[in-house]
Formats: sequence, structure tokens, C-alpha cells
Amino acid sequence: MAISPRVAAALRHRARSSARTQTDLGAPFRGLVFCRPDGRPLRPRAVLDRLRELSDEAGVPRVTVHDLRHLAATLTITAGVPLTVVSKTLRHSTLSTTANIYSHLTRQAAREAVDTIEHTLTRAEQKAERQSRQTRLRSPRDHIQRLREAVNRLRSPTRPGFCATANRPQPRAATTLRPPALQVREKPSSRKRENGLRPASKLVGTTGFEPATP
Repeated sequence: MAISPRVAAALRHRARSSARTQTDLGAPFRGLVFCRPDGRPLRPRAVLDRLRELSDEAGVPRVTVHDLRHLAATLTITAGVPLTVVSKTLRHSTLSTTANIYSHLTRQAAREAVDTIEHTLTRAEQKAERQSRQTRLRSPRDHIQRLREAVNRLRSPTRPGFCATANRPQPRAATTLRPPALQVREKPSSRKRENGLRPASKLVGTTGFEPATP
């Protein structure tokens, strides 16, 4: 069972004083933290009477031990402790028992959960609105700079992937080689054409054309 450091310190202090009492009186019961002066177990009636006396001294309405148990469960549920943990701490047989007894607290926790979600969304909307307002109220210098950039783009438009020197004719590399000489092919002159003309004896190159008449 989990206990707080405050409860652990109180139990250690009580155990030391109880051990001294049991040793002095030779009590037959050993290891009891809360007991009578002679070491015997406490009577339930004595516990209730002492609790009422403390309530009167504190000026609060009289409470019972079960009221303290209910107070502890209320504080833990209100603090946001999961209902399953509270149910195990109270030693309830089922979770529904805890939910039925403390249903009013679970409704309150559900309301608080909804309010938390609403608060979170409201803060997010307010933050987005502030950022949008800051963008609209940007300094005039920023707007002037953006206008200058737009004007510069209009003055010198450049198509994507276009290079100004890509379409220019590239100069050919100089060379010392002479072009090949024209080859003149001899043609037999014994043959005549059908029109009675004698074909030329020489042809220009490999084209088959006759040379021009001077």
C-alpha cells in the first residue's frame, strides 16, 4: 500500500513510542502500532470517542472514520487521479462500485475535462489570429521591398531553362587542311545522244553535270 512521507514519519514515531510502552509493561502483543497503554488492541468505541474529541477541539462537525475515507477519495478524484487507481486504493471489488458512489465527482471531472479542451482550442485560435494580424500589419518597408522585387522581375523576364547564349552560332575551330580537289571524270565521246548532240567529255566532280560553256 502506498503511503506518503508524512504518514511514514508519523507511523515510525508512533511505533517507537508503542515499543517502549510494550517493553515497560511486558505486553503480550508485539508489533502493534496503535494499541492501549498495556499493549492490547484498541477498542473501536475508543477510536470514535477520540475522533470526536479531536473534532470538538478543532471546532469542526463530528466526523467518523468512514467520513475520512470518503474525504480521501474525494480529494484524489478531484485532483485528477484515475478512477481505477482510486478504486484499488479503496479496495472496492469492482470499478462500477467506485463510479456509482462518486458519480457526482466523475461528472465534475468530465465537466472540467470539457472546459480544459475548450480553453486549449480558444488559446490556439487566439494565437492564430494574432499571427494573422501581425502579417497584415507588416512594416511598410517589407511591402516596398516586395514591390521592388516584382518590378525587377517584370523588367527582365527570364524563362525557366532559357540561356541567352544557347542559340548563338558557335565559331568553328581554325584548321590548316585544304579542301579536297574536284575530281574530273573522263567520259567516252564515241556515244551520241538521241538528240544528236555529243555529250561532254568531262564532268564536274561526282555530280554528273557538264561544265559550263565559256
